[in-house]
Amino acid sequence: MLKGLMQDVPLLVSSLIEHAARCHPEAEIVSRTAEGTINRSTYRDIARRSKGVARALLALGVKPGERIGTLAWNGYRHMEMYYGVSGIGAVLHTIHPRQFPEQLEYVINHAEDQHLFFDITFAPLVERLAPMLRTVKHFVAMTDRRNLPLSDIPNLLCYEDLIAGTDEDFTWPVFDETTASSLCYTAGTTGTPKGVLYSHRSTVLHAFALCAADSMALSASESALLAAPMFHVNGWGVPYAAAMCGMKLVLPGPANDGRSLYELMRDERATLALGGPKVWAPIFAHADATHRNPRKELRLRRVVIGGAVPGGELTERFASQFGATVTQVWGMTESSPIGAVGAPLSGQGEADEGATPPGARQGRAPFGVELRLIDDTGRRVPHDGHTRGHLRLRGPWVAAGYFKATGTSPLDTEGFFATGDIATIDGKGWLRVTDRAADAIKSGGEWISSGELEAVAIGHPGVFEAALIAFPGTQPRSRRLLVVVTRSCCEMSREELLDYLAQRIDRRWLPDDVSFVEHIPHTATGKVRKGQLREMFAAHPWPVETAAPVV
Repeated sequence: MLKGLMQDVPLLVSSLIEHAARCHPEAEIVSRTAEGTINRSTYRDIARRSKGVARALLALGVKPGERIGTLAWNGYRHMEMYYGVSGIGAVLHTIHPRQFPEQLEYVINHAEDQHLFFDITFAPLVERLAPMLRTVKHFVAMTDRRNLPLSDIPNLLCYEDLIAGTDEDFTWPVFDETTASSLCYTAGTTGTPKGVLYSHRSTVLHAFALCAADSMALSASESALLAAPMFHVNGWGVPYAAAMCGMKLVLPGPANDGRSLYELMRDERATLALGGPKVWAPIFAHADATHRNPRKELRLRRVVIGGAVPGGELTERFASQFGATVTQVWGMTESSPIGAVGAPLSGQGEADEGATPPGARQGRAPFGVELRLIDDTGRRVPHDGHTRGHLRLRGPWVAAGYFKATGTSPLDTEGFFATGDIATIDGKGWLRVTDRAADAIKSGGEWISSGELEAVAIGHPGVFEAALIAFPGTQPRSRRLLVVVTRSCCEMSREELLDYLAQRIDRRWLPDDVSFVEHIPHTATGKVRKGQLREMFAAHPWPVETAAPVV
């Protein structure tokens, strides 16, 4: 076969920061630090200091392929680690600090992290974990000598001392683009966390996708508040894409309360903000409590929300109070994470009349990701917008397996990854995820979308959060329980909420009962632990008009 006469230049993470230093050196990275100050860096600064990280790691004897852990917030030092670690062929392991201590111990030992870098706010946590960490040789506090924490952490080093005296002539090594670049562990609702090992190639290609106009459209014209944590799925890949396009980054550090985020967006004139649904409630609460006028004070034009369906109320509030549009994205740790983006189809019409409204859909796959639906027998399901199936995907930034895993592959015979989601896809490629397969509810042969029902329930002004779970019934249908957290200012009855739902959904979807609780259990990434909910309500006293569940 005749090959093209093009240069074979590997796609490496270090090439992103080198491009940023050459082509937009003065673009800013503004960070609120763990010490409480505001730091202003540029891409030129990040490029120079990431080389200091690289030289320091090499001096510590770090070899290609070895894992370097971070317990850190969104900040300029963490961004330097993104490039300094991967740039020498080592693997950046970003660790989710909100996991249970036993999970943290497991992932650090499973990854065999050689060194652990941490923001000083995590010093007490690191001190507790240190005796259980079998492979960590040094602990590095990401601060200067003046703010070095007083603790009993062994082999403690100071970040600023470590990278001082950088030789700017340092040259990034060149190696195969399929080399591992970073490692992130899943934090699903059940089971042991699994490691997803990204490559330099997958990371750079994912960054290209984020900058595409019909995807997230990241560009140098934006000032972006990144509220999606850099310790989970590489901050949605935004720190890489931002370097590619020269976008100003605003990093909130540990201050994720409504006032801090609002003021940072205002002061840095953020035009774009990115984060999960739970990020925004405190911002709205701050604006309401202080009688702020976001339309007047902010420059926000776009909000990108991932992790859960934002709901119509949130979308409408951003439009009415902030003058900002909401773009929903869908993905998972195994897809780097972007698998679908809800960017509007300008001039083409978003959907046919009568189709699912845009707010209920996750989006369309960007170039590079292919989506497929199959039934329980493995046969393909039509993309007609109505037929539900098991969602699978493949692409150059989709995982082919798990770190150190043996046994069953997550891929089918055609190389598609089994996501564990139930979804529909319409004729224009719009994806609508209705459930996790483990939590899916089928009644009388019909799929019931717990996500849609929960979204309708949350639309009630007195409902703060809702989760639908099911138990096998004595009749050929499941028994469904809606677990609800009400807003502090509201009281409601089971009958009131059921009547509200009956006016908005098919009556066949109505839950058999409603239970009001003070809180719903979540994973570290904010997903509802429905398995735990089913355990909690295994002995639920069902109303007399419904058959008792078989559990």
